[in-house]
Amino acid sequence: MFKETASQTAGPYVHIGMTPNFCDIRGVYAADLGADMNLGNIPGERIELTGRVIDGDGAPVIDAVIEIWQADSTGTYLKPADVMDGAFSGWGRRPMDDKGAFSFHTIKPGRVPGPDGKLMAPHVSLWIVARGINIGLQTRLYFEDEADANATDWVLTRIPSLARRQTLIARKEAGPTPRYVFDIRLQGENETVFFDL
Repeated sequence: MFKETASQTAGPYVHIGMTPNFCDIRGVYAADLGADMNLGNIPGERIELTGRVIDGDGAPVIDAVIEIWQADSTGTYLKPADVMDGAFSGWGRRPMDDKGAFSFHTIKPGRVPGPDGKLMAPHVSLWIVARGINIGLQTRLYFEDEADANATDWVLTRIPSLARRQTLIARKEAGPTPRYVFDIRLQGENETVFFDL
């Protein structure tokens, strides 16, 4: 007879292992992986993605780490072999600050074909890990100012509840660099839609 083993979580030190420089542990990497998305001369609208990770009690999760993947402004996903030194990577990683907030400086992604061949709305894929999360959480961020594209998106239209779809829409704030605010709620009221991938 086999006994069930205990669940494994990311543990309390996942943010330290994934972003040691941010945590003042030097010498592991020259810079934390994913800290710079290398915008350089890449064409496209510069934007900031910001928000917080919030637990079921409404408290910020300060030890979470978020990774993002996205297409470039033409709707092309770059393969690792295509990313040259100093070129846009389409990938970033950030730990939360002491208020449970994150920020990415990137470009607004273009539309990519969905499984049905039709163009999906511009979006960014996110992966969230933190202490107590057994398996990294997968979700997407869509843009408030892309309402027409959002209304026909292959993924968004498969979420039956209009209210639940809204948990994936980042609101736009004006400024010299457009800012999109996206709070990720792990549980409770307005819990973010997560995908089982």
